[in-house]
Amino acid sequence: MKNIHILELKDFLDKKAAQYNNPSFIENDPVSIPHSFTLKQDREIMGFFAAIFAWGQRKTIINKCRELSSRMDNSPYQFITQHSDSDLKKLLQFKHRTFNDTDLLYCIDFMKRHYAACDTLEDAFFPQPDMNVETALNYFEAYFFSHPDAPIRTRKHIPSPARKSACKRLNMFLRWMVRNDSNGVDFGLWKKIKPSDLICPLDLHVERTARKLCLLQRDKPDWQAAVELTNNLKMLNPSDPVKYDFALFGISIEEKCIIDGL
Repeated sequence: MKNIHILELKDFLDKKAAQYNNPSFIENDPVSIPHSFTLKQDREIMGFFAAIFAWGQRKTIINKCRELSSRMDNSPYQFITQHSDSDLKKLLQFKHRTFNDTDLLYCIDFMKRHYAACDTLEDAFFPQPDMNVETALNYFEAYFFSHPDAPIRTRKHIPSPARKSACKRLNMFLRWMVRNDSNGVDFGLWKKIKPSDLICPLDLHVERTARKLCLLQRDKPDWQAAVELTNNLKMLNPSDPVKYDFALFGISIEEKCIIDGL
């Protein structure tokens, strides 16, 4: 990124971030799902599923999350920690794209085991303070699949930097859980890392805008690309680079004319 453009680009993206980082953003975004709950664990659980389901049309993602919540009696933490074997029948034949009931039942089993030992999913990612996000995501994948009966097919839904993935959906989940700017979108529930440590979610929309703005040069949208983008965003705001996720995503989704004109 050329230094001559930094101040102008920062001003532009700060304005766009402010435009989208507010409660009006919530209604049509998967983040609306954890916003439907008040209990911390419910927000963690449904935030996790909303993030994992987040590919395809946002309306479909939201509807599938609502269906899943309904199957868990709209009390996901209680369902996960207190369900009987017969309760699990409610989850059979659930499907969202390639995520099916085999994947869902394993997620439920993992969360039940985890919550029996810890009261927050934060410890599933950050068992120790001061872990960076790359280490945390690699740890989570290993921990998530540590059960000997973990289904191989579910691995495609839980990526990791070690497998070269940009980990877009998990980075989005971490953004929801960690950022807290009082704007009412992200939750700020987790405190073991700072917003400055987050990695920007790199989906197709963010990538498209980032390339137009010369914030991303790497040709493959992999983990290194997500880190490159984040490092460039840190030049604009070292303490909260991922706030620009709102700007880059919002411009691509809502203002395609701006993208075409860049």
